[in-house]
Order: sequence, then C-alpha cells, then structure tokens
Amino acid sequence: MGLARGPEAPRRGHGDALSAAGTGSWSRRGPKGRNVTATPRQAATVLLLRDGTAGLEVYLLRRTQGMPFAGGMTAYPGGGVDPRDGDTEVAWAGPPPRAWAATWGCDERLARELVCAAVRETFEEAGVLLAGPEDGASVVPDVSGDDWEAERQALLARELSLAELLAGRGLALRSDLLRPFAHWITPPQEKRRYDTKFFAALMPAGQEARDVSGEADEVVWTTASAALGEYEAGTRPMLPPTIHTLGQLASFPDTGAALAGSPPAPLDPISPTFERLADGYWAVLPDGTRIRMVTPL
Repeated sequence: MGLARGPEAPRRGHGDALSAAGTGSWSRRGPKGRNVTATPRQAATVLLLRDGTAGLEVYLLRRTQGMPFAGGMTAYPGGGVDPRDGDTEVAWAGPPPRAWAATWGCDERLARELVCAAVRETFEEAGVLLAGPEDGASVVPDVSGDDWEAERQALLARELSLAELLAGRGLALRSDLLRPFAHWITPPQEKRRYDTKFFAALMPAGQEARDVSGEADEVVWTTASAALGEYEAGTRPMLPPTIHTLGQLASFPDTGAALAGSPPAPLDPISPTFERLADGYWAVLPDGTRIRMVTPL
C-alpha cells in the first residue's frame, strides 16, 4: 500500500482539501527571511461509499492535469468551508452541531460549517445530495434533473447557499448519513494549508454519482484495494491523506461495517513530516507510519 509501519526501513510500496498532507516541497518566508506559518483553512472531504460486486466501493475523482495544485492526483469530493455554510437557518435532521462539535473538538458554529460543507461539496462535485424531508424518514431519491442542475451550478457560483437550496425544496440536511472518519492538517511549512475533516457517507438509494466536477477529468467507483494497487503500479498518483484513508477503508468488507467502524482510529489530527532517503521521498505520520510520496508536484 505504499505504507511502512514504525521506525524500520521504509518498504516499497487527498477539492482543495486534497492538500491536507502538503507536498513537502514548499516553504514560505516573511520579512528578512523569517518563517511565516499560514493559518490552515477549514475544509471537509467525503468518502462516498456503496456496496458493489467486488465489495465495498468508494467514489474517487482525478484532478485535471495542469491545475495549480495536485493536477492529476486522485482524491475524494471535498473542499474548503464557505462562510455561508454556517447559516443557522438550514433545516437539520440527525446529530446536531453540538454533537459534531464534541466529535471534532471545535465550537458549534465550526461544526455546523464542516457538516454543511461536506454535504454541499458532495452535491457540487458528485451530484449527490445528503438531504431529505425534515422528519428524517427518507432521502431525496433523485437530484439529476435540469432544475437540480441549475441549483447545483448556483451553489458553485455562490449565488445560492445550501440553506437556501434546502429551504426552497422543503428539505433538511441529513447529518445522520455522515460518519467522522479522519482528521488531517497540512504541515506548518506549507504555504497552502488546510485543516481537513474526513467524513464517510453511504450513497443514497435512488441517486447516482455523476461526473459533474469541473476540476476532474475522471471519476470512478472502485475498491480501496484496487485504487491502492494502481497507486503502487504508478498509474494513480495520490497524496498521503488519500493513500492512508484508503488503507483504513480496505479493512472493511461492506458499507455496514465501514459506517459502524467509523472512525477507524482516534480522531487525533495527523500532520506529517517528510524524509528524503536513498529509496525516495517519504511522508512520516505521528505514529511512525511512512508513506511514499509521488514525484514532486
């Protein structure tokens, strides 16, 4: 899997939120050469899951070649928090913001923003809406019509907030469809930093994930082990958060087990360091796990 555990010698082997691990190749200096640490931007990323013929599958996007950051990298739907994600008018079904605040160790407003960002980004980048009637009894079954697409485009253009979209449809955000999965923070030496919360979510029945992201040139449903095999073969470049979370996901046989087992590890934030050794460039996690880095971006 491109992972090495503990201090022994390394073995061969994540929207904007992809940069949670950093690249280990950037630095930022202030006046007179003093180091300046950028404040991480809050972000949310979603592992969208379904049961397929080969087992548990996850939805992945490959970022378009030539993008300013991480072009050609495979990641999950996700991105930075938008100021309107904190709108208190959004209808809500499931664990309230105070419960998510306890999960992520943050205040209630940020917890609301993170959950709303997870739902909004999943709709923007995959055409999947984690929402339903306010009684929480069901999920909206189809969001693929032209009217839905117009509203998705309005979200992308920030002409419409998630709260306004849901209110206009008489729907509530379904926070009960999300599970906390992981927490990564870009290392301090990076100039573009994100504090990214990873969520897992079951693909809603009746909806279809669609190739609607303008930042991706490929989307795919695949097993974690297959994606990691392509990474090992050099055909699917990924950054450490994606590699590591796919490794965690690979231990689950189906969606039921994955959702019941989330988070797969304590939600302590992971911020890697980097090592250049004779056999390559490695991201080193706080527990000693090493992940081989791809060719510098």
